[in-house]
Amino acid sequence: MRFQTELLAATLIRRYKRFLADIRLEDGREVTAHCPNPGSMLGLAEEGTRVWVEPNDDPKKKLKFGLRLVELPHAMVVVDTGIANRVVKEALLAGHVPGLDGDVRSEVKYGNNSRADFLVVQGGRNIWVEVKSVTLSRESGLAEFPDSKTARGAKHLGELSARIEDGDRAVMLYLVSRDDCDRFAPAADIDPVYAQAEKAAREAGVEVMVYPVSITPQGIAFDAKPICAV
Repeated sequence: MRFQTELLAATLIRRYKRFLADIRLEDGREVTAHCPNPGSMLGLAEEGTRVWVEPNDDPKKKLKFGLRLVELPHAMVVVDTGIANRVVKEALLAGHVPGLDGDVRSEVKYGNNSRADFLVVQGGRNIWVEVKSVTLSRESGLAEFPDSKTARGAKHLGELSARIEDGDRAVMLYLVSRDDCDRFAPAADIDPVYAQAEKAAREAGVEVMVYPVSITPQGIAFDAKPICAV
């Protein structure tokens, strides 16, 4: 997935109200950018952090910059959580996700007023796929999800488990949206309810897949070599 507009380097001043970030561009201008991340961005929102933003000239948008990447001394991190679905969709359509080749549909209604990120129809069998963007790492090499409590995430796991009961396949796909991790685990101390829901979903037959990406200010690429879930 390539960014539509060339990203600009900037310095983070502060992130607030979940979806706003004040930044300083390299030309000295201080502006407010849209921060498309509902999580805590734990470890990624320190003042002075180098970030990458995407400008836009859309007259319908009040904010003319969108926060896309955080550049740490040791890693690049995709903080726009919407990018994960775009990357996974490209990978699914290209047949790059092992075991998930087939007719790909997006945002399909299912369960209790939910929408699956993707439905893959493979040989007449439904495969329901939910995608989560993983940005948290508190231990070298270990990616964790979530970075804050997520009742919605636990609900998705329950919906996937119900699909197994109907005879379908169901997949929770974690996209590790940073380039310094080779292991993954649920952040049980942050959200024990989610961690328990994931354990129950696995026991019910929900498949857990974890994949990395490569990250540059030009774009994000899916890596079909899976990451170990511990």
